[in-house]
Amino acid sequence: MAPDLEVAVIGAGPHGVSAAVHLQRAGLRPRVFGDPMSFWRSMPRGMKLRSNMRATNLIEPEGPLSIASYERATGHRLEPPVPLERFVEYAHWVARSAVDELDSRRVSRMERAAGAFRLTLDDGEVLSARRAVVAAGIAPFARTPGGFEQLPADRVSHTAEHRDLDRFGGRRVAVVGGGQSALESAALMSEARASVEVLVRAPRVIWLRGHAVIHRLGRLGPIVYAPTDVGPLWYSRLVSVPDLFRRLPRGAQDRIARRSIRPACSHFVRVRLNGTRVTTGVTVTGAEAHGDGLLLHLSDGSRREIDHLMFGTGYAVDFRSYSFLGREILDGVALAGGYPVLGRGLETSIPGLHVAGAPAAWSFGPIMRFVSGSWYAGRAIAGRIAR
Repeated sequence: MAPDLEVAVIGAGPHGVSAAVHLQRAGLRPRVFGDPMSFWRSMPRGMKLRSNMRATNLIEPEGPLSIASYERATGHRLEPPVPLERFVEYAHWVARSAVDELDSRRVSRMERAAGAFRLTLDDGEVLSARRAVVAAGIAPFARTPGGFEQLPADRVSHTAEHRDLDRFGGRRVAVVGGGQSALESAALMSEARASVEVLVRAPRVIWLRGHAVIHRLGRLGPIVYAPTDVGPLWYSRLVSVPDLFRRLPRGAQDRIARRSIRPACSHFVRVRLNGTRVTTGVTVTGAEAHGDGLLLHLSDGSRREIDHLMFGTGYAVDFRSYSFLGREILDGVALAGGYPVLGRGLETSIPGLHVAGAPAAWSFGPIMRFVSGSWYAGRAIAGRIAR
């Protein structure tokens, strides 16, 4: 029997929606599964996007689904830095306007079956698809250092677990990490009158002021810095062209990727910290329950008595963490350090199975971790499937 669907797209975030739009433009009929922008809606209220306005566009930097088109159609205006809630509203407008088949049900299991993919949905319905695009986001990849499992579960967490940081008002919180998530979470808790200290392993925090530098460069700015807004000057041009990036020697790819995604934070967060204590050059070497809170031991020999320990330590991609993937698929996908090894059109070693978003970063560069990476990924996947 013929499969029920031409293409199933698993995930309704920026990369899933982009893949669907470009597939439709190529004359195909994809169906997108998932709650639109669910991960983004779970992020802490009050956060803002660190990307510039051009790189905040979904699907493509210009066109009928751009921010400019959204503003004209709705009368709403986005200003940098874009508040998270406003970006989610824009993304929902894109999905409603451009995705023909958007199914909010979740795929609970995907397996290979008779040359197609068998999808079991969360309500029990079973469908088959000739091809599948996994764009399931980074939620399963939240990274927390080992050695803290013995702590009471209500006293330690990852920044990804919180929607409302106001609940930490009046409490003592230590945030571990030197990137955007850690420092902006600290700023939000400080504004809610929490007593916050940020503990950073690096000797200093890297504050991003790239937009001001580019502005000072004048006409030279767009030449040395790509509109995708990923990576430092010059490097950004390399990572903005994934087909070029993936042809570089592996060592060069790794070096450029590390430089492009190292922990850093926007200057607009720095001014919101309002004297929040930031201690650099230290790590947490141990922690133990202490009364109703925790006692931390730091690498400099000092201690901290706190109520809550929060890790803003980012995400570590491991394709095997997608719980909906069947064993045959997991065994059949070639991996490199947890990342699927992808070929043209972001296709895995299993024919007909494509992967978009952060898991595609090992093969196509760090831009795949960001919204602007969906510009390339959507077109590449659609072009491959259409052919």
